Amino acid sequence: MGEKLGYTIRLNNVVVYGFHGVHPEEKTLGQRFEIDLEYRLKNPADPWKDEERSTISYVNAHNIISRVCSEKSFNLIETLGNRIIEELRESYLVDFIVVRIRKPSVPIQGILDCVEVEVVWQAESE
Repeated sequence: MGEKLGYTIRLNNVVVYGFHGVHPEEKTLGQRFEIDLEYRLKNPADPWKDEERSTISYVNAHNIISRVCSEKSFNLIETLGNRIIEELRESYLVDFIVVRIRKPSVPIQGILDCVEVEVVWQAESE
């Protein structure tokens, strides 16, 4: 059985402004969200081929995050993370995706840095 080369691509701390949340103030005033995206290609090309078409452009991945965050308001950041995964899967052949969404300004009476949700998708083994 041959070896399979794989590598993970990450976009760390993509900052967007969005209107996601359950509370009316979150929907009208909006707030900052910090998003990490991690993914692996299903059948990656050998990296020594050095061709952009053999991977997912960071620009395209960033555009997916930005578009999904701005096109609709979600009550739950879990749903937002899932939607980012759906968009990436519809556009590219991937076998693993992790989306982490941090919400620094949380309407909680208490002190904390942020709330973070991690949504993970992995293709079934063949």
